[in-house]
Formats: sequence, structure tokens, C-alpha cells
Amino acid sequence: MFSCWISRQYWGFSTPTGRIAHLIRGSLSRTLVLSSQRRTPEFSSFVARTNTCGELRSSHLGQEVTLCGWIQYRRQNIFLVLRDFHGLVQVVIPQEESAASVKKILCEAPVESVVQVSGTVISRPPGQENPKMPTGEIEVKVKTAELLNSCKKLPFEIKDFVKKTEALRLQYRYLDLRSFQMQYNLRLRSQMVMKMREYLCNLHGFVDIETPTLFKRTPGGAKEFVIPSREPGKFYCLPQSPQQFKQLLMVGGLDRYFQVARCYRDEGSRPDRQPEFTQIDIEMSFVDQTGIRSLIEGLLQYSWPNDKDPLVVPFPSMTFVEALASYGTDKPDTRFGMKIIDISDMFRNTEVEFLQDALSKPQGAVKAICISEGAKYLKRKDIESIRKFAADHFNQEVLPVFPKASRNWNTPVAQSILEEQRSGLIRLMEIQEDDVVLLTAGEHKKACSVLGKLRLECADLLEARGLVLRDPALFSFLWVVDFPLFLPKEENPGELESAHHPFTAPHPSDLQLLYTEPEKVRSQHYDLVLNGSEIGGGSIRIHDAELQRYILATLLKG
Repeated sequence: MFSCWISRQYWGFSTPTGRIAHLIRGSLSRTLVLSSQRRTPEFSSFVARTNTCGELRSSHLGQEVTLCGWIQYRRQNIFLVLRDFHGLVQVVIPQEESAASVKKILCEAPVESVVQVSGTVISRPPGQENPKMPTGEIEVKVKTAELLNSCKKLPFEIKDFVKKTEALRLQYRYLDLRSFQMQYNLRLRSQMVMKMREYLCNLHGFVDIETPTLFKRTPGGAKEFVIPSREPGKFYCLPQSPQQFKQLLMVGGLDRYFQVARCYRDEGSRPDRQPEFTQIDIEMSFVDQTGIRSLIEGLLQYSWPNDKDPLVVPFPSMTFVEALASYGTDKPDTRFGMKIIDISDMFRNTEVEFLQDALSKPQGAVKAICISEGAKYLKRKDIESIRKFAADHFNQEVLPVFPKASRNWNTPVAQSILEEQRSGLIRLMEIQEDDVVLLTAGEHKKACSVLGKLRLECADLLEARGLVLRDPALFSFLWVVDFPLFLPKEENPGELESAHHPFTAPHPSDLQLLYTEPEKVRSQHYDLVLNGSEIGGGSIRIHDAELQRYILATLLKG
């Protein structure tokens, strides 16, 4: 089972099933054949225009055309630029007395008014071509014009270089939608969803099934929105995902299902959540994790935008334990380094008291990250802010160490550490001139978590000073696998609870541990991470009734 979010993403299961939400790698040869048969869309079919503003070229010279669009701007009452979703084109306003009515319409219409013009495509005079415009070699000499809608004064100009606050954009969303970026986003989403449907249905035999929106409560997971019914005391719930429906479909013999599903979650307190979002929800029977990951990779590869670099599959993978140890999170941003290094062995015989205390406790460790050129770009107030953040949010002491920096900002404790292990630290962490080391000591998971968060905070600070650590054009996909099946309950660490949900199958290699050391069992849950954000996930579900009963009745009885 797998689900991949379009606004946000999520996943699921089935018989030996897996729920899927993103891609597939198989049958790419058939994929390419189908893709090559696509026709160019007819953007002007069934409407009054003959062409879009952005498609006219020198090959259209001499043609009579009709265009519809918005007036982008006007110059000297001689030219105006007409805009539609496809681009811009320059229109020549007739100056002849016989065309006075046309000139009056085009000269008096306010900017952003909607007009329809008809005329002839002509070449621009020599030297007046605009190489920055795709239509810059031609212009349209207008013969007739009609004002379709006059525009009043707008709260902001519809130009991409005009900066608007987010609040203003949201208030006038219908105007903001006219911008190039918003048009691009919505059309790109439409194209990708269509290609995903094509890939799943036409190439791999999936069935697109719509499931109900009004349903009963689903135990566990996110909080749900409650909808009153006409019957007093009875309510519907909006589904957080089509979990139960798709399992019924698997039981019913529809072993390859997907849906572009609208999901609802009442998680207003979480800053990275939306009350409603869309996910590609996929469920398969008779599949293993390898098959699901290949499916999702192929789906993304097939639907990937043509204007981006092609995706290379298979995507790299990393275990949950590795991700936490190296990045301090289960959704690492792998576009840049600054990995967490375990330097515990270096300080086994240390005289530094807080390091001794940490290493003497169970799971105690000393961890560090190296901030390249940190002493050059970070200010003293930045260093203090980092330490305060760690103390306020994690109750964890973080010590900045400057092994080779020209600035001597080392505290007495940091100086003691350097006196003991300067050369070893420089060698192990490959420290260069002006690098800064952030060091912390404590329980392994907590130490990794605080450094993982500080790794991102430091990246933000360095990029604010002009360094580029995270290439915005790079798409770094990563599978994170082998999550724990159970976690200790926060309120009672002696009891276990499901890390994801109680129907996730245990890793086949760990089945015997269920009866001896269940806290060590890995699950068959998998997440797809992109640039530090979880964009999809799922799991193989339990399809052994006895095993499911044992987990529910024995391990999760509390």
C-alpha cells in the first residue's frame, strides 16, 4: 500500500498487499511508445479565437488571426501587449481615421481589460525584434476589436516582477491566478495527474475507483472532521484517507486500485499540515515492498515534467536507524552534507566532566556536526542563538568548538576538549580552516535529533549569508525503510504502541523477535522523502490472521 501527496502525501495496504502512491519502474519501453503517440493539444478548439497569444511565430506571417486576452500594457497608444495563459504578443493599434472606432476601444480600455482582436500577422520592422519574447519576431496588425470586459483599478499589477505580500495574494486569489507562476503550477499539476492515470491504467492495469466522502469514524491516526446529519445525535466523518474502502476493494478482487483522493484531517495545531489535501492513493494485492518501490519510481519517472532533468531510478534507500544516526531525522535532506558524526570513542577516557557523565549512561554518546566555513559566515549572536535553541527546544547543551578558526570563541570547556583531542577531531571530521564543530553529549536519539535540527538551522543561516547549500533545482529522492514496528508509550514506557498502525506487517527477518524482544522488530513501512520532506509512504499489511490477533491481543493489549 502506498500513497503519495499532491498537496501532501500518504499510503496503505492489502492481502499480501502494499499500498502505493507514486511510481513504477517496470514496462518503461511501453511507456515511451505511448508517450510518443500524444498529440499536441488544440488550445483554440470550440472557441472564438483562432490562436493563443503565445503561439504566433514567423511561420504564421500573413495569416488572419483572432486573439482573446488581457491587456498587459500599452505604449504611446500605438502598441499594446496582449496576454493569455500561453504567453504575450504585441498588437499594433491602427492609426488610420477609418479605424477610429478600433483605436478608441484599444486606447481607452484600462490595463487588464479583456479584449478580442482580429488582424494580420506581420513581421516587426528591422531592428525592433524582441529576442526575449517567443513572439518577438512578429506582431498583429489589428483590423477589428471588441471590448469584452473593462477592468477597474486593481490592488496590484499582474506582473511577475511586482512583489505582493502573501496576505494580499490570498485576498485576491482570482487575480493572483493570472500570474505566470500560478498558471504554471496548476497546469503542471494537471499534466502530471493525467500522466499518472495513463501510466497506472493504460500501462499497468490499475482501476481508478472513487470512494465515498461521508463515512464513519476511522479509529487511530489523525483527527477527523465531524459532519452533522439530519438525524439528531448522529454524524458523518470526512475520511482522512480511503483506508477501509480500498481494503474492501482488495477483498472484492480488485487487486490493483488507485484514486486521486481528497483527504481531510483536523490537524490545525501542526504547522506542516493542511485541513484538506490530495493524494495519489494506491493499493495492490500479491506484492512485496520491492515491487511497490519500483512501481512508485516508474510512476514518478513517467509523469516527471519535461522541463526538468530526467529522474534516475532506482532511488537510493536508507534505513530508519541510518537516517537518524547521520541526519537526526527520518526525512533527511540529502542535498547537502554536514552529517552527524559519532565521536564517542575519542572521549572514552576524557577528563571533561559533562562528556564523562553522558558516556556513563545507557545509550550515552558524543555526537558532532561540522559547519563548513562557519567561523567565516556566522556571527557570535548566531552561535548563541543556536545554543539557546537547543536548550529551549531539546533541553540539550550544545558546545561550539573552533579547532582551526582565526577567531578564538572557544569556551573553557571547548578549550579543554581541544587540548585533549584537537588532532583527532580534525582528522575524524576532516575539519578545514574556519570550520565550526557543534558538539553535544547525551542519549543517542536525543543527541542526534538536536543536531539534525541544528543542521537545518545552520543551513538557513549560511544561505542567508549568501552560501548555496541546497540547490533548489535538485530533486533528491530517498527511500527510508526498516522503521521500528513498535515504540514505547510516552505515558508508560513499559508498554508498546504501533509506530504507524497495528496492521503494518513486521519485517520477515524479525518474526521470531515478536515473541522475545518485540521492541527490536522492524516493520515493512516505507517513506519516500524529497529534499527533506516526506512526500509519500506506505506499508505491507499483515495478511496472517493469527499474527494479527497476537499483535492486537498480546503486544498492544494496553
